[in-house]
Amino acid sequence: MDIRNKAAIRSSGWRTDLLIGFPDGLLLLLFTTQILHGKSLTVQAFYSLHILILGIATLLMMIAVFRANRGDDHDDEGKMSKEEQQRLQKLDISQGTIEHIADEMKKDQEQWENTLQEENVQLQQFGLAHALRSTLATGAFFLLGGLIAFVPYLAQENFTKASELSLTLSIFALLFFAYLKSRITGQHITRMALRYVLTGGLVILASYLIAIAI
Repeated sequence: MDIRNKAAIRSSGWRTDLLIGFPDGLLLLLFTTQILHGKSLTVQAFYSLHILILGIATLLMMIAVFRANRGDDHDDEGKMSKEEQQRLQKLDISQGTIEHIADEMKKDQEQWENTLQEENVQLQQFGLAHALRSTLATGAFFLLGGLIAFVPYLAQENFTKASELSLTLSIFALLFFAYLKSRITGQHITRMALRYVLTGGLVILASYLIAIAI
């Protein structure tokens, strides 16, 4: 099938690109910097490692966004095809198990469609220029989010103070993002703010526990 005729998850403009890219970049670099800032790394090694992490993660995000814009060849996405059923049968998997897998695939697809509806993400036809703009914009927002958490470490080599500043800036950035997202999607700002503060708190807690463990 010609990809120009496919419907897929595509950006409806900079707002969608912001919603997809910014929080992931911020939370990723908040997570890694909080784990590694107290470890026995040289300043240059810390900088180089996080520049590498941010660069690779941004590239992967852009690839994922372009593929989402490109779409998929399958019109029955989320359903088990006859070919997939036949492959499972060849593995001596029982019919009951195959039916259970198919049911779970259907439930996942329904949940994904509900998420798209909640986030106001629409399906549109493919356009290469639009896909490239969306890819670049999402990558830029991802990079911006990551830099908010990372720049305090570049500003000073006292990583304890830099960590405190990074945490503060990240929480305020998440709250501001929650406000923007509530305006864009029409969702209640209090619920949105609590959601992202909780997410940020869980990331910080996870990074703290991992830092202790290693």
